[in-house]
Amino acid sequence: MTIDTCDIEGLLIIQPKIFEDERGYFFESFNDKKFQETSNQHTKFVQDNESFSGYGTLRGLHFQKPPHTQAKLVRVISGKVLDVVVDIRLGSPTFGKHFSIELSEENKTQLFVPGGFAHGFVVLSENALFSYKVDNYYNAESDSGIMWNDEHFSVDWKIEREKLIISEKDKKQQSFKDYCLNKVF
Repeated sequence: MTIDTCDIEGLLIIQPKIFEDERGYFFESFNDKKFQETSNQHTKFVQDNESFSGYGTLRGLHFQKPPHTQAKLVRVISGKVLDVVVDIRLGSPTFGKHFSIELSEENKTQLFVPGGFAHGFVVLSENALFSYKVDNYYNAESDSGIMWNDEHFSVDWKIEREKLIISEKDKKQQSFKDYCLNKVF
């Protein structure tokens, strides 16, 4: 596997080594020893999650408040999504900046997202099977989020607004400005 950094400290783009032949393909989707050696991250994943969604479904931007923050390793098993993260770590040089990347069954790219980021994705294909590992268990009292369409980020979700499918919960998330006033991280 190869691991690349990006402009936001802590985010890692992971590309597995794929072995293909006439039968299909094989790859290690995760190897803890290689991940820790290559990334210098000492993350212990404790829970795997999976979601299946149709075209235009937008989930996010979600996070868990301290002390229940979650690092995530995300990937797409089938379909294609635009994956978006926002650095919400107070004091970070990239605080308030966002990063987006297309993850798909074709590119098999994974994104490691450390704790202290809001995370979301939108389905760009007919449907998508999205998988992610987390390093902390779900905690309902710590569950939070930021509005997916906050003007501060100006995320291009790659789909017209009227075609987006968004939960009632995600339509009512706090603004980035309110998040900053609450100083969560």
